[in-house]
Amino acid sequence: MDTATARRREATLATPTLRILALCVLAYLLACTGIAMFQNHLLYFPQRASVGEMTAGGLSPWPSGQELRGLLAEPPLPARATAIVFHGNAGHAGHRQFYVDALAPLGLRVILAEYPAYGPRTGELGESSLVTDAERTIALAHSRYGGPLLIIGESLGAGVAAAASVGQREAIAGLLLLTPWDRLANVASHHYPLLPVKWLLRDRYDSTRHLATLGKPVLVAIASEDRIVPAHFGRALYDELPAPKRLSVIAGADHNDWFDRIDDTWWRQAIDFLLGGPAD
Repeated sequence: MDTATARRREATLATPTLRILALCVLAYLLACTGIAMFQNHLLYFPQRASVGEMTAGGLSPWPSGQELRGLLAEPPLPARATAIVFHGNAGHAGHRQFYVDALAPLGLRVILAEYPAYGPRTGELGESSLVTDAERTIALAHSRYGGPLLIIGESLGAGVAAAASVGQREAIAGLLLLTPWDRLANVASHHYPLLPVKWLLRDRYDSTRHLATLGKPVLVAIASEDRIVPAHFGRALYDELPAPKRLSVIAGADHNDWFDRIDDTWWRQAIDFLLGGPAD
């Protein structure tokens, strides 16, 4: 075989390989572009609902039906504290009645906070919008009810609660974070290991940084079998927190069934710690 023929054969063999490589690069770039352009759709799953639908379970619109920022439940006896709950990334606050069922019997007034663009509320999605709004909710609750004021955040709500609590640290007594992460970028990299998500993310929700100087009791509760926010991310957050702090590992729990695996004693001990119990 002469040299020219050999070269033609090599070029013929190389062409499919180059095409496949080009398609792989194109697919990778399209995936990165999709993450960058549509990340809100990957992080936020709001459900719209009217005020009437939100309050169908007997909760009251708070602070009013015309300016709803959340849902209110008063305890049977005069409240010994107020708890503001920032829920996860899906649905709306009306789906979180189980917090009322757990906390009201312990003497807590419960506000199920709602985010902008969720339920009946207008506004924009995004970290800046949600955190700024959460700070206003905390400030309003403190001005109306005084203290002690406890902040509870679940999943995405843990990131919101961590950031908002720093801006309102003088108003709050303690912080309960359920199935939290240390940094959203770490969780995103876990789920998309081949993509440069740390460079693409607009919303950072860096709870480790936010809570570094909070100076309030923080209880971190992680689900041992969590497949959405694996437990080691919550443990990493706990390890970086200053005292006073406490870690609770909910054995056998996944991201969305942890509530079924804790009891009244767990809630009572958690609230007692946040209201001034001893640090671990």
